[in-house]
Amino acid sequence: MKPGIYCLLSFCLLACSPVRYVGIETYNPGEITFPGDVHKVLVVNNSVAQPDDVGYSLSLYGKLQDTASVSLDSVAYFTTYALGKSIVDGSYFEDVLLYDHDIRTDQQYLTDKKLTAQQVAALCRETGADAILSFDRLLFSMDKDIAGMQGGFVLGEVNVRVNSIVRTYLPGRDNPLATMPVTDSVFWQETAFTEEELGFYLPAPNEALRVAGQYIGTRIMPSFVPHWEKETRWYYVGYDTNWKEASAFAAAGNWENAERKWQAIFNSSKSWKSKARAASNIALCYEVKTDLEKAWQWADKSYQLFKQHAGEEDKFTRLEKLYAEALMDRIQADKKLKMQFGE
Repeated sequence: MKPGIYCLLSFCLLACSPVRYVGIETYNPGEITFPGDVHKVLVVNNSVAQPDDVGYSLSLYGKLQDTASVSLDSVAYFTTYALGKSIVDGSYFEDVLLYDHDIRTDQQYLTDKKLTAQQVAALCRETGADAILSFDRLLFSMDKDIAGMQGGFVLGEVNVRVNSIVRTYLPGRDNPLATMPVTDSVFWQETAFTEEELGFYLPAPNEALRVAGQYIGTRIMPSFVPHWEKETRWYYVGYDTNWKEASAFAAAGNWENAERKWQAIFNSSKSWKSKARAASNIALCYEVKTDLEKAWQWADKSYQLFKQHAGEEDKFTRLEKLYAEALMDRIQADKKLKMQFGE
């Protein structure tokens, strides 16, 4: 995988709009940069499962049930597995291991407890890992509410909240490389004719917890490895022959010819607006080719023209300012990517 690669996904033409939106994927660095000698990572669960009768609230037709309980013994496994699998799919590390033994023996499930330097060294020796990703606390709370609706329908809602602390450890260091608090939630809402039918649509408590754990494990993957993200870009369209030809080239993914047309428009036009729009389009062409410095230069030209002639508050001025800022962010991210790939 090479840093800075872009893949166009989709086009969307809005009626009567001077812009055509295009979806792209950008390759971005992980939030955490590991030393270059980290090739194998170990994902561990250093949390304590909370008791079955803690964190689950069940309300039936406005009445809170006092017998609600759900087992969380296996949820940590699904969470750590999801993180490990998503890191494997990122194809960055040579190997990703999942530690399937308990680390903590205490019952203090609310306590955030770091791995000691001795534990980190022992785990790395045992598994051959160069770094450890550890869930040092993993707490779940779930509310399930079933209520009646007008017309005889039944409404069911399930809301699972996750609160976790994930740390990255390296052997030979007294302190973690990074500490990341994670808070998120997963929500379901369904309606049915009867409570029995509702049971086919809403997840069972254990299933809801498993899904929430898998979601969290997958969501935090970008913190650790380079990854793709979906973003939106745009290019301006026009009604004369040159603009239409350029737009046709762009829609077909022929950015070289589109750029050539927009360059000709920029050089020959006496209209500041036409120049500003063409400059923005040229910036997109360079971004697609991953020449981010030139892309930023052309985006800045577009922004300066809009600012000078339309003012700071014009919607297209603001749009071009955001684009120039996004490209500058990409330039910085590209430098971090090259560092993470040892270039």
